[in-house]
Amino acid sequence: MAVRIIIERKIEKGKEVDVAKLLLELRSRAIKQKGYITGETLRDYKDPSTHIVISTWESVEDWRRWSNKKERMEVQSKIEELLTEPSETKIYELIGAKIE
Repeated sequence: MAVRIIIERKIEKGKEVDVAKLLLELRSRAIKQKGYITGETLRDYKDPSTHIVISTWESVEDWRRWSNKKERMEVQSKIEELLTEPSETKIYELIGAKIE
């Protein structure tokens, strides 16, 4: 079953460009991973320090495989250094398209 991964990040003031570059690097690598479907990055209109990354994967196993890869963890650790608090990740199952 497809899943949507939502990651919220609170970026330190003045580090937005640095984080944006790292997020682009992550996405360019994620695109090549088994099970990756799509992704986008959003910035909170009222609080520009808050960014949300939404990605869709064929399965939670595909997401977890990518999430635990060394290459992702290395970039993620660089991102974490530029945040005011740790990233928050939530996993949602897509429903409605197919009822089992």
